[in-house]
Amino acid sequence: MKTIYSVIILSVVSIVLSYCIGAFYAYFYPMKFKDEIVYYGGQYGVNPAIVASVANVESGFDENALSNKGAVGVMQLMPTTAEWVATKIGEDYSLNLLYNGKYNIKIATYYISYLLNHFGDAKTALCAYNAGQGNVKNWLKNKEYSTDGITLAKIPFEETKNYINKVEKNYRYYKNRYKTAVNN
Repeated sequence: MKTIYSVIILSVVSIVLSYCIGAFYAYFYPMKFKDEIVYYGGQYGVNPAIVASVANVESGFDENALSNKGAVGVMQLMPTTAEWVATKIGEDYSLNLLYNGKYNIKIATYYISYLLNHFGDAKTALCAYNAGQGNVKNWLKNKEYSTDGITLAKIPFEETKNYINKVEKNYRYYKNRYKTAVNN
C-alpha cells in the first residue's frame, strides 16, 4: 500500500513539475507569430530562431511596443529604417503599419537578412540591428574592438553587449523550437 501511495505522489509531483516548467518556458519564451516568423525567415534566408529571439528580446512580441528612442512594434524598428526597407522590397509604408505584427516581422526579417549579408557575421549583424550600422562599421575599423574587421572581439556599448547576451540566450531555446517548425 505504501508503494502505491509513493507512486501516486511521485506521479502527481511529476505532473505538477512538468506543468510548472512548461508554464515557465511559455511565459519567458512565447511562440507568438510562429507562422510569420517561419515564412519570412524562409523567404529572406534568416533562421527563424534568430527572428524569434530578436522579437522576444526587443518587445516580448508586443505589437504596440514603443521605445523611448522611437522604435516601434514587435521587432522595435526605427521608422526611418522600416521605411527604407519597405521601399527596397516594394511594400507600402506608414508608421501605423509598424504596429501590425505580421508587417513588422516581415520588414524586420528582411532587414536582419540585409545585415547578415552586409556584415557576414551573425553577432556583428545583430549588433548593427541594436546599435546601428554606422556604430558597428566604426567598431570594426578599431583594432581595440575587432582584429579582423569582420567580427567584434569587444562590444563598446554596454546596452548592445547585454542585448547580444539576451538574444543568444533566447536563441539557445528557440533554435530547438523552430527546428521542428521548419521541418514540418
